[in-house]
Amino acid sequence: MDTKAILAQLSAERDRLDQAIAALESLDGTAPTTPRATISTAKAAPKQTGRRRLTPAGRKRLSEMMKARWAARRKAAAKPAPKPTRGRRTMSAAARKKIAEAQRKRWAVQKKAASAKTE
Repeated sequence: MDTKAILAQLSAERDRLDQAIAALESLDGTAPTTPRATISTAKAAPKQTGRRRLTPAGRKRLSEMMKARWAARRKAAAKPAPKPTRGRRTMSAAARKKIAEAQRKRWAVQKKAASAKTE
């Protein structure tokens, strides 16, 4: 037998089976939205080839979004930067006075000890 004839018979049998399955499923109410019989006979939609392009409206919308983004970035850059702070803390006048008095007392004790040694 010729292989083309066999293929033709098999595809015809497949079509008959698909129609029978579709008829039985429609009786049950479980029919799929697109039975296989209609898929095989329907032409497939051509695939899109190449790159997708922006529509003019989409290009304009994208342009406006980017302009707003860059304007916001320029506006943020125009603000003066905060003054850099040193890592040191300032001391209150009362604290400085207290530390100075304590240091003077230590110096007085050292001076007294040194003068007692020399005598």
